[in-house]
Amino acid sequence: MIEEKTKIFKALSDPNRLRILKMLQTKSLCVCEITDVLRLATSTVSKHLSILKSTGFIIETKDGKWVNYLINPRPPDARISSVLSTLDFWISDDQIIISDKQKVQKVDRNEVCSR
Repeated sequence: MIEEKTKIFKALSDPNRLRILKMLQTKSLCVCEITDVLRLATSTVSKHLSILKSTGFIIETKDGKWVNYLINPRPPDARISSVLSTLDFWISDDQIIISDKQKVQKVDRNEVCSR
């Protein structure tokens, strides 16, 4: 159905969701880490994660007290894998994406989640 395909494009229509996807292509992250990099309210980041999760772009796993978000290795729609594999082509040279990647490599959940 066209409605299901439209949800994929809507999920990609927000710059912060694109940033989250690119961050999660670097490594799995908890909501505190994502919030720290994006400098957004936790509730806003949670809403973005909910949209990405409901469309099948990401999944969450529980690890003790942590909920980790990661790219879905087996999305329900093959088009999602196709989109994810072409994100580099579209946005990897964007300065904010480059900056986010550097921040993601340095972010420490033990520090940011205790604030």
